[in-house]
Amino acid sequence: MVNNFLAYTDVFEAMVCSIIIVDTSLRVQYMNPAAENLTSHSIHQYKNKKLTHLIDSSHLYNHVIRAINEQQSHVTREGKVQLSDGKKITVDCAVTPLLKSNKVIGSLLEMNQVDRQLRIARDEQIVVQQKTSQTVLQGIAHEVKNPLGGIRGAAQLLEGEFEDPNLREYTQIIISEADRLKSLIDRMLGSSRLPKMTSVNIHEVMEHVRQLLLTCKPNGIHILNDYDPSIPEFIGDRDQLVQVVLNIANNAIRALGDSGELIFKTRIERHFTINHTLYPLVLRASVIDSGEGIPTELQDKIFFPMISGNAEGAGLGLSIAQSLINRHNGLIEFERKSGKTIFNIYIPLNRN
Repeated sequence: MVNNFLAYTDVFEAMVCSIIIVDTSLRVQYMNPAAENLTSHSIHQYKNKKLTHLIDSSHLYNHVIRAINEQQSHVTREGKVQLSDGKKITVDCAVTPLLKSNKVIGSLLEMNQVDRQLRIARDEQIVVQQKTSQTVLQGIAHEVKNPLGGIRGAAQLLEGEFEDPNLREYTQIIISEADRLKSLIDRMLGSSRLPKMTSVNIHEVMEHVRQLLLTCKPNGIHILNDYDPSIPEFIGDRDQLVQVVLNIANNAIRALGDSGELIFKTRIERHFTINHTLYPLVLRASVIDSGEGIPTELQDKIFFPMISGNAEGAGLGLSIAQSLINRHNGLIEFERKSGKTIFNIYIPLNRN
């Protein structure tokens, strides 16, 4: 009976969303080209096979069963789905029961993959947060630096009035603490130097950092590399990129403690969007560690200055790294996957 609805295949095949039709036994009867592209399988392979062979998602199955039993549509947003090849995606899905003579004969699934939209929205939030924090910091820096300069100058004048060395020691403390606070503010603001753009080999940058870490790492930490040799050179500031990778890698070393694995990895992303701009080719340079990861309560704030999961850290490394990559029209993202903490550095490769 599902065949009655397959008369609309011309319409289904013109749709950009993925359409899958199943019978009441949840056996696949139809997939449009968008669904075949999404699942990387054709209807000829999965005709009359259970939907479970194609998609692994108990949440989605429950919606299909409810649609059949209750004879009404169900919608799920941002559902996690694992395909038969192991790939995990996020989809919005609408399940509509197919009726004939008031009897359910199957269900129609409409699926839209939303991973890209979610990532773009998350990236936009990161960029907005970074710009907002920099604006706030610049205002704070202006308000704090002027009084600090006055305090330091007054302490120097007082020092000239004291003959007692013990009293001069106190003025030196005031001066040194004022200098320390000024240095902290300057670090929070990041480097004011404009990028010095030259031809950069990302693997030379990452290997430079890797060799630095090899000289001082604990014996139980293994530092590996996994590079794509086809990645071309690009225009960037080599020293600033070294600082970015080093800041991220130092955090990873601290997270690992005395043992674990740290991987430097490079890949190419094609047709990748950064801050609402679609680039044909984008470099993805990853720093991956097997540590315990970033505490959940800090994950949305890790690129803010003064935020750190380490009691000994100042919480400036990731904020500075994000700011420097922004100057390269790029972005840094964080994710936790398969027990590993991954920081991905994205930089467009079509710069002139």
